[in-house]
Order: sequence, then structure tokens, then C-alpha cells
Amino acid sequence: MSARKIGETQADDLGSAPVLQPIRITKSGEDNDKKSANRRLKDAEIAVPIAYGTIAFYLGRKASESQSHKWTVYVRGATNEDLGVVLKRVVFQLHPSFNNPTRVVESAPFELSECGWGEFEIAISLFFHSDICDKQLDLYHHLKLYPEDESGPQSIKKPVVVETYNEIVFPDPSESFIARVQNHPAVVVPRLPAGFTLPNPVTVENANEKERGDTKDHPLAQWFMNFSEADELLKLAAARQQVQAHIVKLRRQLSVMDGPPQLSKPPSGYECT
Repeated sequence: MSARKIGETQADDLGSAPVLQPIRITKSGEDNDKKSANRRLKDAEIAVPIAYGTIAFYLGRKASESQSHKWTVYVRGATNEDLGVVLKRVVFQLHPSFNNPTRVVESAPFELSECGWGEFEIAISLFFHSDICDKQLDLYHHLKLYPEDESGPQSIKKPVVVETYNEIVFPDPSESFIARVQNHPAVVVPRLPAGFTLPNPVTVENANEKERGDTKDHPLAQWFMNFSEADELLKLAAARQQVQAHIVKLRRQLSVMDGPPQLSKPPSGYECT
């Protein structure tokens, strides 16, 4: 699965971020579902709003031919919440001229910093926890070092920021996935049907001992873009899920009016796999 250059926005762009087509993740293979004996919540979606991009600073007098800029590439929650609840690791594929160009980040915040002189495309591979999805998601981001307006010397105080906003959408989530992310601020979770009970959530380290993975107090946070208020985008994602659920309900009502189809199973709030 991959998504290439979706809704890229620069810090100096005016207006709101573009409306994006969410990245929909296909369900895991049937064999894995059978092994885990996970029920799935049918006709529902879990959405994870993310932002990914680069922030590049010109080094000024410290610049050399081979190192003119210091830059950071990252994947963060759109509201700067910890994505570790969903992501197991992130792999950044840099230009082959770098030492060890394949960089693996095993915990949030998912980022790395380097110095260099050239612009290139960075492949960003997201790997999810096993109870969420067994497929990786490949994103692509072009590292930009120089501002669009190149008149005059480049500032050493104001970086070049390029970020992309999108939502990763998981249809028909498993009950273990829902239990993992229930009440987590980085994730939009659907309303559960009456009688649907969840297993105990996956245990994690003591919250006091666990290193913070959010980016709310990140040293570069002042340069992060808000994409026309990410909180509002979260509300829109939740509203979209409600509309989707209403559409499914209407389709079922129409199906009942037209008569039950032959050899069909009765509708259920979930299925056992």
C-alpha cells in the first residue's frame, strides 16, 4: 500500500490545507483473522489523522559544500498526540549517498535529523501493531531545503517547512484494535453498538515510566502547521463516520423493503473470523 505526495502544504501557503482523499487500509488476511479469533465491527471505520513532512534550517556561516542545511523528517499525530498506540515502527529511506540510508525508528516520536546539501525524495514506511494491520503503508515526501522566494540570502532563523495532512482509515476494525485505541486522543473511534463488549486493552508500560511520544512540547513544535485547526478535522472525520453509518442503515432498510436476498446471512453488528 502506498500514497504518493498527497495534499502537500508549505508553511508560507495561504488559506487552509487541501481536502484530501483518506488513505484506506485493506483488511488483514483471513488466515491472521482466524488465528486471532478476532471479531470485526462491520460497517465501521477507525481514522488516524497524521501529518508528515520535513523542517530544514540553513546553517549560514557554518554551512559547507556538503552540509548546508540541518533537517528533520517526521510522522506525527495531526494534533501532536502519541502515534505509538497505532504505529510499531517507521522506516525512513534516505538518499543512498547517506551512511546507513535505511533508518528504523522503533518508538514515538517517529523522526530523524540529518545534515546535507541536496533535495531528494524520502520514502516513509509505516508499520502497525500486529492486532491492527499486517501490511505496511508507504508514503513519499520530497525534502525541500530552499524557499520558493529565493530573492536575498536565506534566513538561518526561519526554516523551510513542508507538511502533508491525511487520515489513515481502517474499515471493519477488529475488537482488539478498538480496545487498543479506545479513548485515545490521536484516534477517531466509532460508536459501539449496544451489547458489543471489548476485551481488555493491550497492556503497556507504566505511564510514568514510559517516555513521552507526543510532539506537543517538541523543540520544532512552533513550526508545525495546524492545517486549519486539526481539532476541527478530527470532528469532521467523526462526522463522516456518522454519515457512513447512516448510509449503511438506509441501505439495510432498502434491502428489507426489497425482500431478503437468497442464501444471505442475517445482518449482524460484527462477524466472527
